[in-house]
Amino acid sequence: MFTGIVHSRGRVLETISLGGDLRLRLSSGGMQLNTCSTGDSIAVSGVCLTMLQPQGSEFFADVSAETLHLTTLGAVKAGDSVNLELALTLQDRLGGHLVSGHVDGMGSLINRHEDGRAQRFEFELPLELARYVAQKGSVTIDGVSLTVNEVHGTRFSVCLIPHTLEITSLGALQPGQQVNIEVDLVARYLERLLAGDNSTAANKIGVNRE
Repeated sequence: MFTGIVHSRGRVLETISLGGDLRLRLSSGGMQLNTCSTGDSIAVSGVCLTMLQPQGSEFFADVSAETLHLTTLGAVKAGDSVNLELALTLQDRLGGHLVSGHVDGMGSLINRHEDGRAQRFEFELPLELARYVAQKGSVTIDGVSLTVNEVHGTRFSVCLIPHTLEITSLGALQPGQQVNIEVDLVARYLERLLAGDNSTAANKIGVNRE
């Protein structure tokens, strides 16, 4: 689990094709890896990956064909910036919201403009994901936990403060570029609970249906 509070802005150093999959060599930016080991989870621009061979300020991570197809990592190249977050521990503060690192789909930046000292970003996302995004709810964009300001159909806007623009890759995002979107876990589970399978529930509690 993650919180969507980015620890560092890293960089892709190398992409290595391995039989349909991809291995990334990444720099950790300013994030210390001295307590990390092979097998640890790390969110790379919102995608939960397994850290391999961490040494100094570099590590490797394998990306499956499925992940390459469903996320922006399929188009990543050497030199690209990525947002990094180590997995949550029980001692950490939950500063953002609960994030799984399982990307639901990709969205696109439609426009951005100044909003005081901050910037307002408007994104469009697939119709099947739009129902999970609510005004004043939470959404994860490229691994960054953000509060939704407004929702209009398949579009929504968020406000990025100067600190977020500076320390994450979102500051360099331009209209037309795609981003990884993870909707709020609570919305996902709430939909499942409300949908419910009444026949299954009845059978579990021994209800006589005759």
